Amino acid sequence: MAASSPVPFPGADAAPGIRREALTVFVRGLEVEAGIGVHDHELGRLQRLVIDVTLNLTPAAVERLADTINYETVAEAARGIAAEGHVGLVETFAERLAVAMLSDSRVRRCAVRIEKPGALDGAAAPGCEVTLAR
Repeated sequence: MAASSPVPFPGADAAPGIRREALTVFVRGLEVEAGIGVHDHELGRLQRLVIDVTLNLTPAAVERLADTINYETVAEAARGIAAEGHVGLVETFAERLAVAMLSDSRVRRCAVRIEKPGALDGAAAPGCEVTLAR
């Protein structure tokens, strides 16, 4: 017996009583080497940052990559900030990344969490989280 064709999944627009409430795009555990830190021993060398970014977008139908935020856009922005040169504070790096993500008008809220492994003896990962919204 032949298998029947799968029925296409209807979008929210096609389903009565259903509305789009949220669209979240995230990148977790992005590793970036960056010149970062305020102490003398941190100057002139790269350190590993582990970055999580959560983007709350304006809810909309997503059928094509152009309808959403590409994960690579997040990675390119983080690597671009690192390439600009030394940043004193992880908080500054996080805020710059959040501002870069909010440059896309579809992004309503951006949370950036950065861990700086090895920066504090006895801690797995000190760091910060910055949240910006429009």
